[in-house]
Amino acid sequence: MAKLLDFFSVGERHPPFTNTSSGADAEGGKRRERCRGGMAAAAAEGAAAPVAAAMRTVLARAGRAAERSGRAAEAVRVVAVGKTKPVSLLRQLYDAGHRCFGENYVQEFVTKAPQLPEDIRWHFVGHLQSNKVKSLVAAVPNLDMVEGVGNEKIANHLDRAVVSLGREPLKVMVQVNTSGEESKSGIDPSRCVELAKHVKLDCPNLIFSGLMTIGMKDYSSTPENFKALVNCKIEVCKALGMLTEQFELSMGMSGDFEQAIELGSTNVRIGSTIFGPRDYPNQKQNQ
Repeated sequence: MAKLLDFFSVGERHPPFTNTSSGADAEGGKRRERCRGGMAAAAAEGAAAPVAAAMRTVLARAGRAAERSGRAAEAVRVVAVGKTKPVSLLRQLYDAGHRCFGENYVQEFVTKAPQLPEDIRWHFVGHLQSNKVKSLVAAVPNLDMVEGVGNEKIANHLDRAVVSLGREPLKVMVQVNTSGEESKSGIDPSRCVELAKHVKLDCPNLIFSGLMTIGMKDYSSTPENFKALVNCKIEVCKALGMLTEQFELSMGMSGDFEQAIELGSTNVRIGSTIFGPRDYPNQKQNQ
């Protein structure tokens, strides 16, 4: 157990990268590392919770995958995605020490976030509609990142919402549809440089942090999706003059996160492996 706790806390001591090109300040770096630290404060009571045990297993698997890719374990952030799960379950994981959480649906998100502590670093990881941008930004002051910016319209709405609400610049990732599936959001890989440039150069209230994708459910096809995002990263870094160490890749979920990490992911979105199978009683209402 001591060895695992050392692994959980190492991200607090050694920041894996700093987003200097984005203008992120020292405080932003500290908040990012609190996300990465994950289970540093896991204590006996929290460790007894099933979700805490599941998170420890996920973090250990993520750490080994990072090491196989030649990186330190703390180079990967685990976002615990609580989609459809009750606040009480998320609170168990928070009490065990985790601080980085994600949600998919705006209505569910703006209801749950105020019921949880303010030091949580929230990621929005779902499809974001333009008419819900301002309500999301207004209702979640500790929103740390929006991962799914798939077009200029959403970027512009986010940029305006941030400045109108007087909050600090918001970190965002450009979502790329690497699988070509019509059911998935995101920009075509051939246009990812164009959208990344727009966010970085034309949206002063947003911090361009990297790229995000969702792999196919057919995991045998997923490596190609992830490799395509890595290629997009190379193109964007070259076009924007960004160092790869300053660039995030959000790819990998419960079924494929180890594979994603081995291919370079710095941010994985894990839901059912931590919290159990999803429950979708009001899916249409939550959109």
